[in-house]
Amino acid sequence: MNRKPVFDAVRHLLGRGFSQSEVAQLDRSLDEAIGSDGNLSLDRVPCVPDLRIGPAGVQLIKRFEGCARRRPDGRVEAYPDPATGDAPWTIGWGATGPDIVRGTVWSQDECDARLNDDLVRYADDVRAAIGSAPTTQAQFDALVSFHYNTGAIARATLTRLHCTGDYAGAATEFTRWNRTGGQVMPGLVRRRAADAALYRSGQ
Repeated sequence: MNRKPVFDAVRHLLGRGFSQSEVAQLDRSLDEAIGSDGNLSLDRVPCVPDLRIGPAGVQLIKRFEGCARRRPDGRVEAYPDPATGDAPWTIGWGATGPDIVRGTVWSQDECDARLNDDLVRYADDVRAAIGSAPTTQAQFDALVSFHYNTGAIARATLTRLHCTGDYAGAATEFTRWNRTGGQVMPGLVRRRAADAALYRSGQ
């Protein structure tokens, strides 16, 4: 199997080169997935062992969430939902919740800590939704990224298709989630394309 397209795709999603440990980890994952015939088969791909989001997924989320509304003092303030001009308020790496209201201000460390906590929670949600369905790391990362942005992993058709092994169908479903308030949002179009590309890189 020619591994270059896989490495190129992940490098593009990360927006940077690989560390030596990341190269070794990706090589090991490919070794496990490739049979003696040299072909990649999802029948030989186990579920992601610990079902935690990997570096590619984290970088994708950070790329689209940003860490907006940084003040001159380096702290980050909450901003309103673009569709309502009010609640829900968002801060840092896309964090929302009852603790985030108008006037909330966090340090960068608080933003990063909240992201780490939220990623554990969203990964748990994805694990519950997909059960024992065979899932590669790239697919899992894409599903967590999707859920982090939409909160829809439990009800999305793409989840059902993934669980039945229809990976091509699941990949096309990402593009349907591109609206806010009934309006197609260019940012969501780009984000869903990135989610789908990451998901497909694990097929």
